Amino acid sequence: MKKMMLILACVITLVTNVKADNYQAITLTQLPANAQTFLSTHFSGSKISLVRKEIDILELSYDVIFADGSKVEFDRRGHWTEVDCLTQPLPAGIVPADISKHIKAQYPQAYPTKIERDHRETDVKLSNRVELTFNKKGQLIDID
Repeated sequence: MKKMMLILACVITLVTNVKADNYQAITLTQLPANAQTFLSTHFSGSKISLVRKEIDILELSYDVIFADGSKVEFDRRGHWTEVDCLTQPLPAGIVPADISKHIKAQYPQAYPTKIERDHRETDVKLSNRVELTFNKKGQLIDID
């Protein structure tokens, strides 16, 4: 019975630790080189408020939060996974050319304010609150 209780306590501790996100403040120089290059290319004039590393049981990621509230998320290799400029336009060159071309043709009065990508899709939020989802080939697959 004591062994069963010990095993149960270990399982509960493990599950609790898995669910809790673990953030650690770091310096800009501790980011992967790809992330540092991305920031210097697209956000060179922006003031950074916080750089943090998120350690989860299965993955590692990085967040950079700017003074104006904008945020960039990177994966463990320093490739961006999300760029959110709130209500401001995304810096030029972040949105892939084929997606940018579609947005300009279909929504000429709007501009992208947020982009998020994973290994299958790219989601883009526009200033007019329309959200577009594109597949890996840059083809529109959903409008929200």
